[in-house]
Amino acid sequence: MAFIRPATEREARILSELAVKSEVYWGYDEEYMEKFKEKYRVTEEYIKNSPVFVLEDKSKILGFYGLLFEKDEVNLEFLYIDTDYIGKGYGRMLWGHLVDYCKEKGIKSFTFVTSPEAKGFYIKMGAEYLREVESLVKKGRIIPRLIYYVK
Repeated sequence: MAFIRPATEREARILSELAVKSEVYWGYDEEYMEKFKEKYRVTEEYIKNSPVFVLEDKSKILGFYGLLFEKDEVNLEFLYIDTDYIGKGYGRMLWGHLVDYCKEKGIKSFTFVTSPEAKGFYIKMGAEYLREVESLVKKGRIIPRLIYYVK
């Protein structure tokens, strides 16, 4: 049975690889993916200093999420599911844990950017569209920025 637990620093490489595999799922080209690997690499330092949680089943990491606290803003920096497990309810499970974590910590809202392909999932989860922004990975690529108000 799948469960969610805090990530450990030694899992940084595994989480980075999972994020890349999940992003490749959307069909991005090699140049885009090389820049993605640089920008969205999960580091041991990030895991040590930020709330990062993994979804595990039978000793296999199926997904993870991580928050980033910047000034007065909370950002959802990562939420990825292994592509072999997309569409099986694990994203919803991680999202539920994320919302519960935010409630427990008194976080009233968090913002995040996402791929246009994943936007529908987040809207279904209750996130609201804020605006379009330029991707940090590819100049000229416009992506949605969303906000979730924790209820």
